[in-house]
Amino acid sequence: MLHRLKEYADGLNLPPAMYKKTAVPWIVDLDGDGRLLGFVPTSSGKKKDRGKELVVPHPGSRTSGIKANLLADKAEYALGVYKDNKSRERHQAFVALVNECLNSTGDPAVAAVVRFLAGLEKGIIEIPEEITSEQWVTFRVNDRLVTDIRAVQEFWYRSHMAGDGSLTECIICGELRQPVSPHPVNIKGIPGGQTSGLALISANSSAFESYGLEKSLIAPTCHECAERYATAINKLINQEETHYRIGSLMYLFWTRKGSFSPVSLFRTADPGEVKALLESVKRGRDYTAIDEDAFYATALSASGGRVVVRQWLETTVGEVRRYMARWFRLQGIVENNGDPGSPIPLFNLAASLYHDANRDMHPNVPRVLLDVALKGGPLPRWLLYLAVKRNRAEQGITRPRAALIKMVLLSWEKMKGDEEMEKLESQNSDPAYLCGRLLAELEAVQRAVMPGTNTTIVDRFFGTASSAPASVFGRLLRGAQYHLGKLRKTSPGTCHALQERLEEIQSRLTYFPKVLTLEQQALFALGYYHQRAADRAAARAHAQKKAAGEDITNSLYLLHSASKPGED
Repeated sequence: MLHRLKEYADGLNLPPAMYKKTAVPWIVDLDGDGRLLGFVPTSSGKKKDRGKELVVPHPGSRTSGIKANLLADKAEYALGVYKDNKSRERHQAFVALVNECLNSTGDPAVAAVVRFLAGLEKGIIEIPEEITSEQWVTFRVNDRLVTDIRAVQEFWYRSHMAGDGSLTECIICGELRQPVSPHPVNIKGIPGGQTSGLALISANSSAFESYGLEKSLIAPTCHECAERYATAINKLINQEETHYRIGSLMYLFWTRKGSFSPVSLFRTADPGEVKALLESVKRGRDYTAIDEDAFYATALSASGGRVVVRQWLETTVGEVRRYMARWFRLQGIVENNGDPGSPIPLFNLAASLYHDANRDMHPNVPRVLLDVALKGGPLPRWLLYLAVKRNRAEQGITRPRAALIKMVLLSWEKMKGDEEMEKLESQNSDPAYLCGRLLAELEAVQRAVMPGTNTTIVDRFFGTASSAPASVFGRLLRGAQYHLGKLRKTSPGTCHALQERLEEIQSRLTYFPKVLTLEQQALFALGYYHQRAADRAAARAHAQKKAAGEDITNSLYLLHSASKPGED
């Protein structure tokens, strides 16, 4: 994973090791002999204009003591502009560092800066009053910033290597380099992590140490690689298209060529985007070049001051696209009004299992959902348990939960297609599915007689009917006959339609099971959901025909518009 992160960082055109972007309002312009050509301002002088941002060496933390920065620093260090009684000492530290760089590199441009600083020390160069002690200054020789010279960059990197100078093979680049400890860049933005940042490689207990290696030296990493992998993680976290946060987990996604991102598909499941994915996967060969691109994903969480890697995936874009297309086919289910269903975002699927998802959701739920979306395979059956448990608690079922139930069931059924069970299956003879359908029709009978009721038989008996049908359906059917008797007098057409639907379902249901298994309870819920959706679609079609003045004599659904609008 670290190697792939460094590869990603290498493609970002990042600053050299120990460099960063800094606002530098002044450039000292020199010729090749170190003669001053001028002090060049890079800012407009306005209060909010801090100067041009340049990639220059950075000193790290210097909250106390004297610590000079190479060839780019505050004017107090670089030019000796007075601030307090330590200003001269700070300037001398700067001059000494530049001389050390010259001795190491022998670079002519650095020599020019040394000659300029010598003249500055003699007092023969006057510094403009506009340059304050806190403003940053750097040097340019023959129209080139001295900090851009490769030899200068390498010197700065070498001068900041910690330790005793021993060389070790870096676990990322494989070169013999001096390992860095602690790693120079903290990782920020992971849910629950310290605001100051987290370390990915660190050991703060002897239990995690081996071979006498301590802290981040347990996985020896050179400074450049350590800086780059952490910078890559921070970049991925900060970009909308490369991170997806759900609960306490932070998922990161990237490809070698930047050809594909699944984030918006997970986050919003835009119907147009999902449709394009399904069609492109179906065409297959049109997308060969993209499909061959490498795809990487990781799931990170926080534990104290450390990053925990929960998951790592290395595959191809083509594989991920195919599995994600399957993922969206599996979740396909009609809306609760019978219309074709729209794709469901991952969080909505996971949240359907909880009363308060933000408070109660276990991180394993979104993790396994996303895992199957990216890698295929079956969804765990314990998701069914959570779904059935939530159905019983709510005495009903929502569309996201119905979709999740369908996904679990079909992900295990190799003989069935991914697009089955999207809507009412009138030929399905499974007793559990039929019991669910029957409960929906019994509820419809009650609503036809009591259209304004706030509590239906589903509110009272869904849990029992879905787990032990034999114990309750006899009573429910007797109650339905009583309601039908009243309905026959006031609305014979509606009564006839409902009676036919009840008889059609009961003709396939030869017995009421005493107890339903977990999978059967899930099928019961789907049967109930499908039947309600079909009834609502039929009621809407009936109302449209009636409004258009068409003959509705033979309509089997004369009453279901009485259902509450938007009811799940």
